[in-house]
Amino acid sequence: MRFAVQLYSLRDMVTDGESFLALFPKLKAMGFDGVEFAGYHGLSAEEIRKALNEAGLVAVGAHVDISDIAEEKLQATLDFHKALGLKRLGLWGAPHGDKKELAETCAVLSQASKIAQQQGITLYYHNHASEFEAFDDGTLPMDALKLACMLEVDTYWTHVAGVDSYEFITQNKARVCHVHIKDGIAGEACALGEGNCDLYAVVRAANEIGLEWLILEDETRHQGFKSVQLGIAWLNKNT
Repeated sequence: MRFAVQLYSLRDMVTDGESFLALFPKLKAMGFDGVEFAGYHGLSAEEIRKALNEAGLVAVGAHVDISDIAEEKLQATLDFHKALGLKRLGLWGAPHGDKKELAETCAVLSQASKIAQQQGITLYYHNHASEFEAFDDGTLPMDALKLACMLEVDTYWTHVAGVDSYEFITQNKARVCHVHIKDGIAGEACALGEGNCDLYAVVRAANEIGLEWLILEDETRHQGFKSVQLGIAWLNKNT
């Protein structure tokens, strides 16, 4: 299993395209082999791919908005990410507050997923806690979302939702293509190993389902590389 980092973790380090690309060799030197994107700071796919290649990093995924995969924008979104070299493309989240909203989201996801798959890209959905909040009839938004496309399980948010991350990942292994490992305590994000998330269970689940990549996401603010460095050190020690 190899390690990637969601670049949202370093949002406070980036002010423009130049500072964004400067992250890549630093992350490689830390021990990461891949990155997951959450924005491109005005750079072209070709510029980013060149910088990734020079740093020796792999683009393992990206977060976009549901508006980016709507019918009128889908092909441009796919073309950009194919040029970037991505095989997997994710949504950071999408509306699902009631049954109607959820159905509309799933319709977009399902249609976009089919088209993306035909072009060699797997579409996935990144959860927060609300996808596990039941409707009045007892069903969960996640019940529908996991059928519409593949999943990226954010294990901090499953923990916040009171969901057993190990059980959810292993029971849905056919639908899981990425896992975010993240830590926190009392609703506040922190570096891996400093919170109360069951990180060892997450690692065990990732190994059992044969994940190629385990993705660190760190939501602490104003830490620069400090918290991410603590995260990769934890991963190297405990996986």
